[in-house]
Amino acid sequence: MLRESMDERQLIDKVVFINRVAKVVKGGRRFSFSAIVVVGDVNGKVGFGSGKAQEVPEAIRKGIEAAKKAMIDIPLIEGTIPFIMEGRFGATKVFMRPAREGTGVIAGGAVRAVMEAAGVENILTKCYGSRNPHNMVRAVFEAFTRMMSPAEITARRGRLKKGDEAEEDGQSA
Repeated sequence: MLRESMDERQLIDKVVFINRVAKVVKGGRRFSFSAIVVVGDVNGKVGFGSGKAQEVPEAIRKGIEAAKKAMIDIPLIEGTIPFIMEGRFGATKVFMRPAREGTGVIAGGAVRAVMEAAGVENILTKCYGSRNPHNMVRAVFEAFTRMMSPAEITARRGRLKKGDEAEEDGQSA
């Protein structure tokens, strides 16, 4: 139990978008709020969630709980992503390119919130198509779920690193 509370203190949350929605009933309109929230540990772990309630703080709380349950790990190399990625969701396409030290987060609105929560310090992004915040966040996460670290890619291809070659030669002799 203590470990959970320590992890929660280290997480940051960012509200991406709050929307007032109305349900038309016999007596008129019933208003409620929906919120998209991004939660991250600023060290390569990030998640998003949406919540809906009669009041804004409750919608945000529900979104934070959903985001904590849906956290994923992303590989970061020196504060940026390992290679060029493109995420698609609906009519939205988000292009992400690793950047040099000192570039900063070049991203707009919803994508910026995700990158800052994930701990990405240097990145170039561009959104094409729909600028709907729901779709932009989902497109970024679609790319993040497909992203692999360079070590995972070399292992998948069956290639060996320089240090592993010497061990392999010694075993076969």
